[in-house]
Amino acid sequence: MTDTIAAIATGQQIAAIGIIRMSGARSIEIADQVFHPFYGGRLTAQRDRKLVYGELRNKQGELLDICMCTISHGPDSYTGEDTAEFQCHGSPMLLRVLLQELFTHGARQAEPGEFTKRAFLNGRMDLSAAEAVIDLIDAETAEAVRNAAGQLSGAIHRKANAIYTELMDMSAHFHAVLDYPDEDIEEFEIQQYRTKLREEKCALERLLCTFDRGQLMNSGIPTAIIGLPNAGKSSLLNALLGYDRAIVTDIPGTTRDTVEERVQLKGVNLRLIDTAGIRETEDRVEQLGVQRSRDAASAAQLVLAVIDGSADTGHDADGIIRTAEQAEHGIVVISKSDLKRKASAIDTALPVVPVSSVTGEGLTDLEEKIKELFPLPQVPAGEILTNARQADAVRRAAESIQAACEALDQGMTPDIILTETENAMQALGELTGASIREDITNQIFARFCVGK
Repeated sequence: MTDTIAAIATGQQIAAIGIIRMSGARSIEIADQVFHPFYGGRLTAQRDRKLVYGELRNKQGELLDICMCTISHGPDSYTGEDTAEFQCHGSPMLLRVLLQELFTHGARQAEPGEFTKRAFLNGRMDLSAAEAVIDLIDAETAEAVRNAAGQLSGAIHRKANAIYTELMDMSAHFHAVLDYPDEDIEEFEIQQYRTKLREEKCALERLLCTFDRGQLMNSGIPTAIIGLPNAGKSSLLNALLGYDRAIVTDIPGTTRDTVEERVQLKGVNLRLIDTAGIRETEDRVEQLGVQRSRDAASAAQLVLAVIDGSADTGHDADGIIRTAEQAEHGIVVISKSDLKRKASAIDTALPVVPVSSVTGEGLTDLEEKIKELFPLPQVPAGEILTNARQADAVRRAAESIQAACEALDQGMTPDIILTETENAMQALGELTGASIREDITNQIFARFCVGK
């Protein structure tokens, strides 16, 4: 990491402000060649993290912009290296011209996530905090923002490190007693270690239990909207989204394929899937749509069974309700509540919510029911696992501690217990990045955008 990298840190659209950042040994030197402060002498004479007002000029001395610049010397910077950042007017062309000018002075284009990767490699943040950076950028709900910010501040690191320290102390004591039997070292008490191991295993299992919520928080709860043709499924989708996404007609079978959109309702992130009307049909294309509807209902964690309240319900409508009952969570939505009710009483233990997609009546009640089904977890901000890599590391650590407990219970030799304890420590090291392969590190940071 001896070279100097540069990248546009803001989007490619026209905006009020555009930012270019550099990191590396020559960052401040290069910035000094293109930026000329109005006051206070050269840029290298400025103190760290002070916004300096001045001119940007190319090698030919031509004015590119009048803007702000700030520098930071390593190791007290985001990346742990010397850095410089230009806050320019937000013209995409201006940013590209300035970036090319920096390249002519010796900087190179940063790779995706390279700034944060350097911060991790230079010890400015652990791996769980680095992953929280992209989670914070991608956050779509207030819950996701709070959790990512908590992880960025080190919530996962602190929890993992506390367990790691306990295991390390235990392991060191075991080694001392085994390696120096003639020394006056306090003998380990089996019951005391058994209790500690079980406490740490329980802590890891509680952390692991947050993973399902973390996945739903980031990717959205898969929610299938199912029903007979013309039951009001597409109208419900449009009403929940607040705009016309799906085509709505009075012709049965209009929806032939699934239509997917994301929406937040009462802080719950849903991945809504509007499906084709489920019915028997000779139309080959519609048959494919119906099968996709059934597949979507089988895979969904929430099924909204839409029943036309203005039509007589029959056996087919009962089948739609039974499908929702088989899902992990289900709600029966009685649509078209603004019209005269013809549907008979619904026989189900699922929540039943009358809704009018035309007037909006009942939509708030539906949102509340969904919120009740997916309450926010009562855990501190930042202690929700959000990706499979983190969950796998925690799971392996918990399994190793369980194996150590079983070894203790069965009276096995201390070296067996030590092996399992150290396996748990290795897994926790992968969670925070204290011990992780380079290829996995590269894979993680490949998810990032350029400039972050």
